[in-house]
Amino acid sequence: MRKTIYKSAVFLLVLATSLNLSAQKRELEKAGWELGVQSYTFHKFSFKEAVDKVNQLGLNAIEVYFGQPLGEGMEGTMDFRMDKKTQQQVLDYARSKKMKIVACGVVVCRDEAEWKQLFEFADQMGIRLITCEPEYEHLKYVDQLANEYGIDVAIHNHPKPSNYWNPDLFLEAVDGLSDRIGACADVGHWKRMGIDPVEGLKKYGGRIKALHFKDIKEKAVGEAEQHDVIWGTGILDMKGMLIELKKQGFEGLFSIEYEHNWENSVPDIQKSINYFYQTIEKLNQK
Repeated sequence: MRKTIYKSAVFLLVLATSLNLSAQKRELEKAGWELGVQSYTFHKFSFKEAVDKVNQLGLNAIEVYFGQPLGEGMEGTMDFRMDKKTQQQVLDYARSKKMKIVACGVVVCRDEAEWKQLFEFADQMGIRLITCEPEYEHLKYVDQLANEYGIDVAIHNHPKPSNYWNPDLFLEAVDGLSDRIGACADVGHWKRMGIDPVEGLKKYGGRIKALHFKDIKEKAVGEAEQHDVIWGTGILDMKGMLIELKKQGFEGLFSIEYEHNWENSVPDIQKSINYFYQTIEKLNQK
């Protein structure tokens, strides 16, 4: 009898969790948004382990970074130069976990040959978005490749001395380029550089393709950097950013890049995801 009651309780818990996830995904779909994880979040682990952790979080989209060890049974690291056999192994493992590799980056290529190789890799892997920081002289060629392969480009903003640390620098650089060229707004880097993320998003407008979404702690004396914190507990106006994106009609990827508590970040990220869904649900009701 006790076993029957226990099994029934477990079944009901699994059913409730499944229904809750479905409701959350519906809220995302209403907004036209996708939530995934930038695998640098788990850079102390292998790609296979990162996929498992994203799966554990109830998500099925990942943005891969180059240089991550692939994991047991696969040689080498995540790299756009990997051979076809390794590419297939990576895809097979992701698919076995119902995981989509939706984006890759952040990458900077040395020359046109490398950019071509990167786009070929993305095309073969079914990747629809390349996150990068091209040198200014490569921008027109990158735009050409983006249109040739039908793959969007999201230019990221690392802090100074990145070419794109300030929204005005980005807008000046991409002026005259096609709609395939957009932005990956790293809102945490903006805040660390003294830029209001909500105002940054307003400036980017329709150019936003994706975000490295995060919240960060208040600056403390003697600390080198303001590390990431659970969403809604830091100094970024999380709700204000989501309101602005909704106002713009943004449709794209929120890539979770959680750069703190490296060895055991899953519980923190789960709390951030819960905050995200709760906030979206409230926005969708308005």
